[in-house]
This record gives sequence, structure tokens and C-alpha cells, in this order.
Amino acid sequence: QVQLVESGGGLVQPGGSLRLSCAASGFTLDYYAIGWFRQAPGKEREGVSCIHYTDGRTYYLDSVEGRFTISRDNAKNTVYLQMNSLKPEDTAVYYCAARSFTTVQAMCVMLGSDAMDFWGKGTPVTVSS
Repeated sequence: QVQLVESGGGLVQPGGSLRLSCAASGFTLDYYAIGWFRQAPGKEREGVSCIHYTDGRTYYLDSVEGRFTISRDNAKNTVYLQMNSLKPEDTAVYYCAARSFTTVQAMCVMLGSDAMDFWGKGTPVTVSS
């Protein structure tokens, strides 16, 4: 069964850290771009960070640059999002998605939700004191 499964979300205080995981099963991530997207209540989904699984190129949303780091583990077919210095405005449901034969810029900024090959079901992140 082809799927993406996110984990690692939770409640954290401002300034804290979380590491999200996106594990792929049923297919290999080679030649895919993997992206982390988030959607806060009442807001549109936005691309947070994307990585190309083969060449390792990355993209970050301006508001998370320097605080979030995306990485991949080829052996585990998994992509991670390390989130540090979290702010209340980072509160959202975080989703991972996969799209083959695209660039990280296109995936995170230009392509719509329908253009993704696979979506996970999301993991909630709440940053609050």
C-alpha cells in the first residue's frame, strides 16, 4: 500500500523544538520531491519546506528559514523536519506530500494540492505557553 505517514507533532512551548517525520511505504522516494506543508485554522495551506530526494536541494519558506531544517534518510525512506525556536504562529496541521519529477521551488511555491502524487494525513503542531 502506497502511503506517507507523518509523526512527531504535539504541544510545545514557544522557543521549543519538535522533529516531524514523514515515512514513505509502498514506493521509494528516489526522483521525488518531498514537501512539508501546513494549514492553520482559517488559513490556506502553505509550503513550509521541500527537499529533492535525489539531489538534496532544499527550499524554505522565509518565515522558517534558519529555524527549520529538512533532511532525508535514504535507508529509512523517510524525510524529517527539525523545527527549532518555535513560535505560536507555527501552530498548524503539518502534512507531507510527494511529487515526482519536479523541483523543490515548484513543489513548495507553485504547484497546487491536486498536483501532488501522495499526501499524508497530517500531524498537529501547537505552540503555546
